[in-house]
Amino acid sequence: MHQKRSVLLFAALLVTTVTQFAPSAAAASTPCAAVPVSAPAGAKIESVRAEPQPGYCAVTVTLTHPGAGDHVNVLVALPQQGWTGRLQALGGSAYAAGEFGAPLVQAVKEGYSAVTTDAGVLTGLDTSWALTAPGQVNRPLLTNFATRSVHEAAVLGKDVTQRFYHRPVTYSYWTGCSTGGRQGYSEAQNYPADFDGVLANAPAVHWTQFAVATLWPQVVMNNEHDRLGTCVLTAFREAAIKACDARDGVTNGVVDRPDECGYDPRSLIGTKVVCDGQEVTVTAKDAEVMRKIWAGPTDERGRKLWDGLPKGADFTWLAGAAPGFQVAVQWVRSFVEKQADFDTSTLTYAQYTALFRQSVREYDDVIGTADPDLSAFRRAGGKLITYVGSDDQLIPPGGVLRYHAEVEREMGDVDGFYRLFVAPGVEHCGGGQGAAPVNPLGALVDWVEHGKAPATLAAATTDGKQSRDLCGYPRVSRYDGHGDPAVASSYRCR
Repeated sequence: MHQKRSVLLFAALLVTTVTQFAPSAAAASTPCAAVPVSAPAGAKIESVRAEPQPGYCAVTVTLTHPGAGDHVNVLVALPQQGWTGRLQALGGSAYAAGEFGAPLVQAVKEGYSAVTTDAGVLTGLDTSWALTAPGQVNRPLLTNFATRSVHEAAVLGKDVTQRFYHRPVTYSYWTGCSTGGRQGYSEAQNYPADFDGVLANAPAVHWTQFAVATLWPQVVMNNEHDRLGTCVLTAFREAAIKACDARDGVTNGVVDRPDECGYDPRSLIGTKVVCDGQEVTVTAKDAEVMRKIWAGPTDERGRKLWDGLPKGADFTWLAGAAPGFQVAVQWVRSFVEKQADFDTSTLTYAQYTALFRQSVREYDDVIGTADPDLSAFRRAGGKLITYVGSDDQLIPPGGVLRYHAEVEREMGDVDGFYRLFVAPGVEHCGGGQGAAPVNPLGALVDWVEHGKAPATLAAATTDGKQSRDLCGYPRVSRYDGHGDPAVASSYRCR
């Protein structure tokens, strides 16, 4: 796995598709100038500066937290004309807390004032900020990244917007995927009044578990002394898809319910595949490695610690070249082991189990983001929409499905404010063979502002040749048996 490739994937997959909204009340052009800003509780404003950009005014607020030694930048982008009265906050990806590029500009074009934050840390996969000294984690910056920065961005975004336009925000929305999805859940759990609507996709909730669990494929291959080549991994993946593809009534290269796919990798033993021009025979040992990767990490007694890769997902990100998925590698190095050069590629099963438990023990209350009590968010009138791809290869969907079940156990029926959708065949934040939502933010706005709760989310494949309506979990889309299988109207939720 190459770090640059990982960063690019996270950045590319974060983009959220939004609908064009006609401004409800076009604001007159406002001069781009710094405005007075009130510091959020526990913070101190260091500077406020304004910079004209094409079509909008960029106001950057830099703040610090006494004793933390941090410098957090919050960017508020304000349309010079056509503000709709809405605020949109944008989340980050990997170890980046915010999105300062195209999605922010797009939000402005749609008539939103937009806000994002860097949390006072670097971006992408750089966790050099994590350690203040060998063995000592920078807790203030971790707190910024985990929870504090997003709340402060919400407070400052509303404050700057109101002062700039001389009227308050009418509706506020959160949008994000991956890390941005986790941040959205953090807001709903910890600061339930910050946003009227939260769109939190492929969320990295249960962070302390998932960030270690995604190292499991590397641990298995290391301990079993059997590193599967890409061609063998692909053969297993394709065999699983072939075995379980038709369950939804259509053969289209997609496993709609990987958790119900009973494909046994032992059935591939003896099969010959071509790897780099050479013929390789799949062995019983290969099949056992594959079984363990799909089953997910276990402890020293064989008890399940977390979910594995879903059948049908691309293996190469987690089971490709050592040391593996860099978000997980950097989490273990910088936060769990607290050694920037720690080698995760040689972990034994026993060491892995100890690291998994240590991660949860030390950080679950900081960044776990899995509190199932959303009652305050419901009382505040908030609405939450999440979609996750069944082929998510970076944050396997088991985590958010588990969280949704925990919320239901805690609160009973949650459809009145929280709806989860699974996108068969879709990878992390988009891509893959399946149909991904085309306008989930529009569905959220309709729910918040017009009371239209989404029973389904309209979705399409990346090439636009197939459409599908994603069903509210746990219902799934099934082909009627007649009509064009490429068209959403040929399917029903069951």
